Amino acid sequence: MAIPLALHHVSLNVVDLERSLAFYTGVLGLERIARPPLRVDGAWLGIGDAQLHLIVFADDQHDVGVPPGQINPAAPHLALRVHEYGATVGHLRAAGLSIIEAGADRGQCWVQDPDGYVIEFIATA
Repeated sequence: MAIPLALHHVSLNVVDLERSLAFYTGVLGLERIARPPLRVDGAWLGIGDAQLHLIVFADDQHDVGVPPGQINPAAPHLALRVHEYGATVGHLRAAGLSIIEAGADRGQCWVQDPDGYVIEFIATA
């Protein structure tokens, strides 16, 4: 069996691409990267050496699951490493997001994106 070397990308299905881009690029500061032409609309964003793929699927294409209705740290989620916990929480609050915090001592908090996906932020030591 081949051992995975690193995370390549996380793909999230979104309803409104512009709304999601406003969140991921405007609030979180991710940058768009090149994306090949595909049969579905979407955008790719860079996160360090990995990527976040935002894909727009119409309801009639197939059932792709439903994100959680509230912030739930136990739900499937995307976790992003950050340098400063306090600055990150302050930035997220200033953006008007609801936050669940494990506290500065643990350096973890969670928010939801516009489509309801849970995003965790973990501060590095």
